Amino acid sequence: MIGALTVLLVFQLVGEALARGLGLPIPGPVIGMGLMFAALVLRSGPSAELRGTATGILQHLSLLFIPAGTGVMLHFQRLADEWLPLTVALIASTLLSIAVSALLLRALSRHTPHGEDPQ
Repeated sequence: MIGALTVLLVFQLVGEALARGLGLPIPGPVIGMGLMFAALVLRSGPSAELRGTATGILQHLSLLFIPAGTGVMLHFQRLADEWLPLTVALIASTLLSIAVSALLLRALSRHTPHGEDPQ
């Protein structure tokens, strides 16, 4: 498990270094995740150790929302002051996500004959 956690943290560190070093507007962990995805595609998937560690982390994913909830409570007054633009942005982004998902589903379902298993 230590080796798999090290791999995860190394990719996050590389992503953070690239984001800061190149002045990219993308968060370092997102860059690291993309790099790890590329590495896993080249290796034909994760090792059993990495898969087990990732499964263990995902089982406790809800714990990662505690810092975000604390941050929301620290900025509660700002949220109260700017509730309208935040609500509009939340609703608009939700509707846009639903629309894009529906269009993507429609486009992909045209490529799969009806009654046939896509796998």
